[in-house]
Amino acid sequence: MPLRPLRYSINVTLDGCCDHRALAGGDELHRHAAETLAQADALIFGRITYEMMESAFRPAAGSAAEQTDPFARTIHAAKKYVVSRTLAHVDWNAELLHGDLEKAVLQLKREPGKRLLIGGVKLPLALAELGLIDEYEIIVHPHVAGHGPALFAGLSKPIELKLVGRKELASGAVAMRYEPRR
Repeated sequence: MPLRPLRYSINVTLDGCCDHRALAGGDELHRHAAETLAQADALIFGRITYEMMESAFRPAAGSAAEQTDPFARTIHAAKKYVVSRTLAHVDWNAELLHGDLEKAVLQLKREPGKRLLIGGVKLPLALAELGLIDEYEIIVHPHVAGHGPALFAGLSKPIELKLVGRKELASGAVAMRYEPRR
């Protein structure tokens, strides 16, 4: 039985900064992200990304206003797994992954479904080191930040990739999809 693929998707500036505060969002980018989310059965987040996404996209309790942003609706409804040593519990359709990271992610990949999706910076670095990422989607924005966290800073060995898809957005951002050469 084939394993469910794990896609890493991240937005970066032209100089490799992956700090969300250095990037402009916009409707087109949110539509693209919603399409990417819709291709996945579940999301895997580290604590920081989970908390950031929850604070930005979880509807307020008791709010009668309907979410109109397709990304917000999609991420709110998505199943989420959270890797954290400090959180005791999570909600927002999420559960904590416990124990050995490699074993926990491999177990998720063995479950039936379409795809798993991961975002963030630190957790994807750990999964890349373990060889568990099957597809990398890097959305490069036409902006130079000059600061912030760099993509894959601290990677212990190079990962050879091959381009498998490319989509240009009207904003000038380019979404490129790569698979590891194995």
